[in-house]
Amino acid sequence: MSGTDVGTPMAGGAAMVRPLAWVWMGIVIGVSFLATPVKFTADSLTRPVALDVGRATFHALAYLEWALVAVAAALIWHATTRGHRLSRRALTAAAVIAVALALQSAWLLPALDERVASIIAGTEPPPSHLHTLYGVVEITKVAALGLLGAWATPTATPSESPTQTAAARVQP
Repeated sequence: MSGTDVGTPMAGGAAMVRPLAWVWMGIVIGVSFLATPVKFTADSLTRPVALDVGRATFHALAYLEWALVAVAAALIWHATTRGHRLSRRALTAAAVIAVALALQSAWLLPALDERVASIIAGTEPPPSHLHTLYGVVEITKVAALGLLGAWATPTATPSESPTQTAAARVQP
């Protein structure tokens, strides 16, 4: 077994970042790129109702994603405090995910909510690129989740390499 296998002391919490990223990516793809577009193909679902359901769905997704950010941060922190770390590129992917979610939650979702409220009230708002921008940010987030999953291989810090740890156990 190598020091990066899931469940080994060497892996620490960082070993769980990879499966977390893959599951998270699947959730976002399922909600944003499968369920949401399909909803608008249902003949019996009016546009205002579909938009209202979408608004509720994306708010629930945002809450879940903030919980996943917290779990990922806790895993990374836990691993780091125990002498293990993720690569700089994995940490960069994690930062991109957090920034994308912050943009969506603080700016794009509230702005899109206003548009949905107008449509539900019977007023068609002027054209906007907000929906397209939300999609671009969502694609960026999915790509960053994929990269985090690919790059999230925990390693020991130089002061606690597997060789040094094994040698320390052998000495009296």
